[in-house]
Amino acid sequence: MPTPKMSWPKPSVRKPLLYGTGVVLTAALFGYASYRATAPDHSASDSSYVAEVTADPDAGVYPELAKLARRDPGDKLAQGRADAPVVLIEYADFRCGYCGKFARDTDSALVKKYVGNGTLRIEWRNFPIFGAESEAAARAAWAAGQQGRFWQFHAAAYAEGVKEKGFGKARLRALARQAGVADLDRFARDADSAAASAAVSKDQEQGYGIGATSTPSFLINGRPIAGAQSMEVFTQAIDAAADRAANTKDAKGADK
Repeated sequence: MPTPKMSWPKPSVRKPLLYGTGVVLTAALFGYASYRATAPDHSASDSSYVAEVTADPDAGVYPELAKLARRDPGDKLAQGRADAPVVLIEYADFRCGYCGKFARDTDSALVKKYVGNGTLRIEWRNFPIFGAESEAAARAAWAAGQQGRFWQFHAAAYAEGVKEKGFGKARLRALARQAGVADLDRFARDADSAAASAAVSKDQEQGYGIGATSTPSFLINGRPIAGAQSMEVFTQAIDAAADRAANTKDAKGADK
């Protein structure tokens, strides 16, 4: 789904300065790769652009962006070991069709291949850009997370055909019930709380700060990937990041 044209909040103009000059190139990559991935006449050669970028373990990696991984063991919107060598950060919107495609086609495969063996940690960032229902769904997902059911809500919200039904309050409550959220009244209160709004805003500002303009956008140990790319693109990037982390660890050990 193409990103709608809109005026970004003023803080997004200033925030990139906090992440260093490398964010300028990151923003350019996100914008160009997103365009090529979503252009109506894109071909197989178009999607190979991101694959080529991710093939070199040292190319396109920005250490200052790798520091955006929270690695908080108590993060309810994350899965995988907090000390995993590779962290994938996803900036996504529940009304985004390509985000749903990634969730259904790739995300579960990455969890099975890498999260279970301790290689990968996935950290979610709410990045609603498609209006009021996107914002409501983001707050609802956060609320489900407060009862330990974020990923179940994530799966329910991204199921085929769900976004077409909208994300009104009644629909979000039904999705929470489907996700196994135990206390639906608490869920409703949490979704409408200032804490939910603050958490979503914090994630949004981080996304704006790295130059993300479309969803889904990803960082893998500081390397940007834009769009719902193929499983091969993600495995290349994760394997390269894991190798790089192992080499860095070995080098530090040799220095002792």
